[in-house]
Amino acid sequence: MPFFTCLDTVPVRGAGVFLHPTCQIIGDVRLADDSSVWCNTVLRGDVNSIEIGRGSNVQDLTMGHVSHKTPEHPDGSPIIVGDYVTVGHSVILHGCTIGNECLIGMGSIIMDDVVIPDRVMIAAGSMIAPGKTLESGMLYMGRPAKAVRKLTDAEIAYLKYSAEFYIELKDIYLKAAKA
Repeated sequence: MPFFTCLDTVPVRGAGVFLHPTCQIIGDVRLADDSSVWCNTVLRGDVNSIEIGRGSNVQDLTMGHVSHKTPEHPDGSPIIVGDYVTVGHSVILHGCTIGNECLIGMGSIIMDDVVIPDRVMIAAGSMIAPGKTLESGMLYMGRPAKAVRKLTDAEIAYLKYSAEFYIELKDIYLKAAKA
């Protein structure tokens, strides 16, 4: 089982969650119903919390970590991922908040105290600098990332479709594991 207790905190998972056997879920991590965590991903909630929303997927080789609480920053920087979010391969999430129906492109880096609202697409390889708050309905690209344009209606629809596809895929894996 890829769950590890840290500081007396055990990860928690909802119904229908898929965890690939090679992922590592450590400490204060909460996985909502129908979420999935894929190959060699690490979610390390050792010094703060991580929440992965309903129907969200965290793909292969992603690293999620948090910043601890300090007198200057009493809440620290947890990770909060909303519902129906796709986090692509090899993403680094560090102490950030991501709204619902977002897509974080492969190889992107999302730094401490970034706030990504609902329905945002981050292009592959982008980096969001610490403390940035993005605008809903936009495509962000670059290092550091900048808003390049509004998302089309088709792109906005794709955000939820991507997450729903991964719900179907994780169900195939869960069914195969029971066979």
